Amino acid sequence: MIDAKGVTAVVVTYNRLPLLKKCLAALRAQTVQGFTVLLVDNASTDGTAEYGKALSGPGLVYRNTGENLGGAGGFAYGIRAAAEQGCEAVWIMDDDTLPEPDALENLLAADAAHGDGYGWLSSRALAPDGADQPMNVQRKTMYRDIDPLPKETTQEVPAVMASFVSLFLRTETVRRFGLPIAEFFIWSDDWEYTRRISRVKPCYVVTASRVVHAMQNPGVVNIAKDVPARWARYRYFYRNDVVLYRREGLVGWLWLLAKDVWHTVQVLRDGQGHRAERIGIIWKGFAAGVRFHPQIPYLS
Repeated sequence: MIDAKGVTAVVVTYNRLPLLKKCLAALRAQTVQGFTVLLVDNASTDGTAEYGKALSGPGLVYRNTGENLGGAGGFAYGIRAAAEQGCEAVWIMDDDTLPEPDALENLLAADAAHGDGYGWLSSRALAPDGADQPMNVQRKTMYRDIDPLPKETTQEVPAVMASFVSLFLRTETVRRFGLPIAEFFIWSDDWEYTRRISRVKPCYVVTASRVVHAMQNPGVVNIAKDVPARWARYRYFYRNDVVLYRREGLVGWLWLLAKDVWHTVQVLRDGQGHRAERIGIIWKGFAAGVRFHPQIPYLS
């Protein structure tokens, strides 16, 4: 059984100091205390470094990566650092994650109930208005979200993929299955990592553990629906998804092609323009993914 003193909360941040302050305040308000916060700063330029260094002390460790490693690289860096510090479990989240006061308490209760028989535990992620955050709905299969949840439910729900918005797992699980793939940079690193584990061990959504994901760009990941300023980063999404789904064999390849064709059709139908540019990002990303064979990193 793991108690709060054995937990390190890994928070990855990049140039979102106002949201980071809210995240850290929510961590300080947890009903169970004694856990360590490891703040991983992806070389922010907005004053985060000065803020993090000022907070450093018992209970909070500040680490600056020296360059922007992306979310994937930041989490790989942070989980490795947390394990090297000797924690028994990691609780990982983005800087725009606001855990409700009993979020960790309920994760620890689920950990105690399952012992070493589970792979990971995922919190229920809500939008600021209280609805489920679409981008963070867990998957019950590789191709289908979990069923809609009643508002007040506290039941556990089996899942095979989850985001890094409040994910809890034991360090022994990290040692067995490795770290997130830093080369992904952004997007699909969480799906790949959680699916890597759920292929072997049962995993669960702990609906009693809730967080608000105060993301700046809510919604599903789709270049046909996103704002122009974010289009360029989609090359990572369409590339990384190939690594994730090709492990599922023929069905995975068919899913990839169907998704990318559907996104292409949506681009052709929308009114944002620059259709050739966006369609190029989709299919160049797919082609890059076919050639992309990153290695899974492990703790030494």
